Amino acid sequence: MSSLAPVLEAYFSQRLAQRGASPHTVAAYRDTWRLLLAYAQRVTGTEPSALSLGDLDVGVIGGFLEHLETERGNGAGTTNARLAAVHSLYRYAALRCPEHAGVIQRVLAIPTRRPGQRIVSFLSTDEVEALLAGPDLTTFFGRRDRLLMLVGVQTGLRVSELTGLTRNDVTLGVGAHVHCLGKGRKERDTPLTAQCAKALRAWMDERGIEPAEPVFTTRTGGALSTDAVEDLLDKYVKVATVSCPSLTTKRVTPHTLRHTCAMNLLQAGVDTATIALWLGHANIQATQVYLHADLALKEQALARTAPHPDARGRYRPPDSLIAFLEAL
Repeated sequence: MSSLAPVLEAYFSQRLAQRGASPHTVAAYRDTWRLLLAYAQRVTGTEPSALSLGDLDVGVIGGFLEHLETERGNGAGTTNARLAAVHSLYRYAALRCPEHAGVIQRVLAIPTRRPGQRIVSFLSTDEVEALLAGPDLTTFFGRRDRLLMLVGVQTGLRVSELTGLTRNDVTLGVGAHVHCLGKGRKERDTPLTAQCAKALRAWMDERGIEPAEPVFTTRTGGALSTDAVEDLLDKYVKVATVSCPSLTTKRVTPHTLRHTCAMNLLQAGVDTATIALWLGHANIQATQVYLHADLALKEQALARTAPHPDARGRYRPPDSLIAFLEAL
C-alpha cells in the first residue's frame, strides 16, 4: 500500500472525528479528494490506490487548482475551500510521513486565491416562475425537482442543507418552518410560506417519508448529491430559456437560488442584519454583497439625491446697487 492511502483513510476515519468535524465538512473534504484523485490519475496515469504523497507534489496540486477554475468554472471561494481541504490533510501527514517533508512543505506554501469583487447573480420573478414551470408534475422526478427549487428559492438554504433536510427538520401547521444545522455548526429555523408548506406536506404525504429520512430522495430513497442538484438545475434552466431568454445570460447554480432568496428579502425591505440571520451568515459583512448587487436600490438612492425639477437656482440680486449692498 502506498503512503497516501493509509494516511487518507486514517485522516477521514480518525482525524476528522477527533476534531469533531461536522457532516458538511466531511462531505466537502471527501468531494475535494475525489476530484483531486481523479485529476491526479488523469495527469499521472497512476491509479488512486497506488499514488503516494510524492506523486501529489506542488505541480499536481497547482494544476488541480487551475483545473477547478478553468475546466469546472469554480470561483476563488470554491477553489480556496478545496485548497483548505488539501492543506488540512497535508498538515496531518506531516507528522506521519517525514520522508515527504519537502513535498508537504511546498504544498502547504501554496497561497489561496485572492477573490475578486463580483456582483452576485440572482433571478428575477419572471425567471423564477419560468424555472418552476419546467418540471413535469405528472412524474416523480418532476414533482420532487419543482419542490426542491421552490424550497431553495424561498428559504435560501445552502445546497448541502437542502439535500440534508429530513422529515424531522420540517415543521408544518402554525409557524411552519424548516430547521437545519448549517455551516459552522450553527442551527437555525427558517419560516415557510403557505405555498411552500402546502407543497411540502403534499410531497411528504405522497412519499410516506419516515422521520429520519431525507425529504428530497432518489427513486430508491437515498439522499440527493450536490452534483445531482446541479444537474437537475441545469436541465430546467435549458427548458426555461425558451420562455425566458434572459436566463441565457446568467450562470444558474444552486447557490443562485440562495442569492435570489436574499435579494427578494432585501427588495421587500428586510434589513441586512435579519437577512444575515436568515441565511446563516457568520457576520453581517457577508450580506453587504446584496446591497452592491441591487441596482434598483441604487436607482432609488440616486432619485433621492437628484435635484427637484422646480428647485430654484442661486439667488441673484435684481439690481447692481442692491448687489453692492448685499456684498457689504
